[in-house]
Amino acid sequence: MFLHLVGAIALAVVGSALAAEPVRIGLVDETTGPQAEAGVLTLNGARLAVDEINAAGGILGRPVELVVEDNQSTNPGTVLAYSKLVDQKVAAVIGPLRSTQVQAASPTIAKARLPAIIGGSDPTLTRVNNPWIFRVRPNDLYSSRVMAEFGVKSLEKRKWAIVHATDTFGSNGKNALVDALKAQGIEPVLVQGYTSNQQDFTAVVLAIRKSGADIVGSYMSNSPDVGIFAKQMRQLGVDVPWIGSTSLATETALKLAGDALWGTYVVTDFFADANRESKAFATKFKARYTFNADLYSAWSYAALHLLKNAVDQAGSLEPAAVRKALLATRGLKGVGGTYDFDANGDGLHGYSIVRNEQGRLAFIRHIEFTPEAR
Repeated sequence: MFLHLVGAIALAVVGSALAAEPVRIGLVDETTGPQAEAGVLTLNGARLAVDEINAAGGILGRPVELVVEDNQSTNPGTVLAYSKLVDQKVAAVIGPLRSTQVQAASPTIAKARLPAIIGGSDPTLTRVNNPWIFRVRPNDLYSSRVMAEFGVKSLEKRKWAIVHATDTFGSNGKNALVDALKAQGIEPVLVQGYTSNQQDFTAVVLAIRKSGADIVGSYMSNSPDVGIFAKQMRQLGVDVPWIGSTSLATETALKLAGDALWGTYVVTDFFADANRESKAFATKFKARYTFNADLYSAWSYAALHLLKNAVDQAGSLEPAAVRKALLATRGLKGVGGTYDFDANGDGLHGYSIVRNEQGRLAFIRHIEFTPEAR
């Protein structure tokens, strides 16, 4: 009886110690600033994942604690937020989402030597000799090829106007699309950059109209910009097919643009009806938060589950072991597709094409690139 009592006390002490020592995971998020609405969605996706992981026993039998640092929607804020998380002894960091912010924080990430699971899709982010960056989304070498192939072969358009943000994401997305069109034998009739968070796109729209373009391809970083640009396109009578990157499919853009986005095409890595995992996530997210899941909520949700899987495989929180397990991830099904990591730290290699049908996103097809074609 005495031994049973001692054993029970010992188990209680161990359980209490574990409960008092959560696995702390950092999240760099845009909780203030011009992208705060996207930041709320990212945070909601992360919190849903943490609750699911904890309900299933946590990570290595320990509860997960999400430590959030606001980057104020800026590059300097991102570097500061990342440094704060490192000082708080987190095991890994989720974020940031935006390519320009990841680029700014990359030296800090390398110095910290902690796994960083990012959402930025600029191809160069995983090609700068930083072994601690892992991308939970496909990069824009793939989105540009899907965009060009669909626009040229399916829509049969050859006079392309490319509109892009002049930040890291938009500029490198533009470069990738120009190259993908050249592979189809096409030189764009217009390549037009703009600074994010603009309030007036009149000059850009008039340049498109003057160019004689019969299709617009875009890499726009911020959803509010999409809403303004879409409305001014319609107001100024530019009525040509528009195929753009994932920002055209975000809840913020859909809400702001309304019917101005009807009929547009989106090359996106998250679509609620794409697979069983994305459907389940979208259903749970809607039930909890009462609005629809989108890219902003899906990527952070996926990142946390990916990290848990890697730690489980490593059997350790030691950064080098987790890094090795992330790179070894193969055939893991998630909300973005099937994760198969390459040596650069890229886990997904395909995009879906969807069409805005009077405010509802309708699936057209998914294009996945084989290892030989990457």
